[in-house]
Amino acid sequence: MQEKFNPFRIAQEQLDQVAAKLELDPVTHQLLRNPMHEMSAALPVKMDDGSTKIFQGFRVQYNMSRGPGKGGIRWHPRETLDTVRALAAWMTWKTAVVDIPLGGAKGGVVCNPGEMSMGEKERLARAYIRAFAGSLGMTKDVPAPDVYTTPQIMAWMMDEYETIAGECHPGVITGKPVPLGGSKGRSDATARGGIYVTREAGRAFDITLIGSSMAVMGFGNVGQNAALLGEEILGLKVVAVSDSRGGVYNSRGLDAKQLVEYKNTNGTLKGFPNGEEITNDELLQLKVTVLFPAALENVITQENASRINCNICCELANGPTTPEADEVLDTNGVVVLPDFLANAGGVTVSYFEQVQNANNFYWDLQEVHSRLNAKMTSAFQNVYDVCEYNDVSLRQGAYMLAVARVAEACKLRGWV
Repeated sequence: MQEKFNPFRIAQEQLDQVAAKLELDPVTHQLLRNPMHEMSAALPVKMDDGSTKIFQGFRVQYNMSRGPGKGGIRWHPRETLDTVRALAAWMTWKTAVVDIPLGGAKGGVVCNPGEMSMGEKERLARAYIRAFAGSLGMTKDVPAPDVYTTPQIMAWMMDEYETIAGECHPGVITGKPVPLGGSKGRSDATARGGIYVTREAGRAFDITLIGSSMAVMGFGNVGQNAALLGEEILGLKVVAVSDSRGGVYNSRGLDAKQLVEYKNTNGTLKGFPNGEEITNDELLQLKVTVLFPAALENVITQENASRINCNICCELANGPTTPEADEVLDTNGVVVLPDFLANAGGVTVSYFEQVQNANNFYWDLQEVHSRLNAKMTSAFQNVYDVCEYNDVSLRQGAYMLAVARVAEACKLRGWV
């Protein structure tokens, strides 16, 4: 990874800009620039061929002044500690901006899940928990799924933790299968939250959404649900979607359900019969009303930002836009819904799952959707009010709101 795209440097640069606007004192600023706890572990895993492979695992607890740590576990061949640091920072701001009583954390393992069997994945999941169990728990730090991790992997992790503890702890992990204490509505929560925020942005900025076009970059769980719910809730027309292997485009529109079925059946969008092939770069530059970057970080950069041609860019991925690109998009009038607001639906319903686990009482789907809608609507309005009062972008407004809340908690605790 080039240094200029180091995600933790980007996260720190974003914080620095907001610290100046908030006139944050130097000590608090320094505290918030760095993680409070970092852990790294070698994870030995017995492979199916009888060999043992050593994987590198990370857990970063960035700031827990507002409550226990919260953050997913990513499995990726190019995972780095700096990526995990950045994501833990963004989780800190994410939980603060939607005003839930949690801090920010993140985990990662350097591995290629696509080359691993189910048995190897289970052994890796259990090895990760054995390494970090002492730092996890409902009152300490609660992991969840992220890139290339699933509810099944969370189930193995919860089971390993309970085996170590010798008692039931359903709230130690969120994003679990519903029969094991998972929350209804968790599977599409990240996308659904982004759809609710997009709806509010359309109202606030007078952008018509019904009948307008959308494009989705990244067609995993989040991207698929963005396409489905964009059609269902907002009345948007899907004109392009893409995954890591390329995508499909049709200016007259694509059927989201057919796209999801094709991708899940074939493992790729390549060959989808009702459109023409399109690259990820071409998709980003389409003239659409709403663009959903739902893949990995740093896809919108200073090099391509001037060619981004949407009205609303709803960041369902973490860190898809570099700070330099942000300035270009703002100058060009693109409404950017920042990642730690736009994709906060996932952590919000994860919080709901923790609440249900703690009370051993579970909500129906309608209640989960209603509570998520209320949380995301309120969060957008609070951010929008900060933006209007301070004449700043939505990202800067979201940062100002979140950082001020975390700084206040640190001061009230007497840390600074």
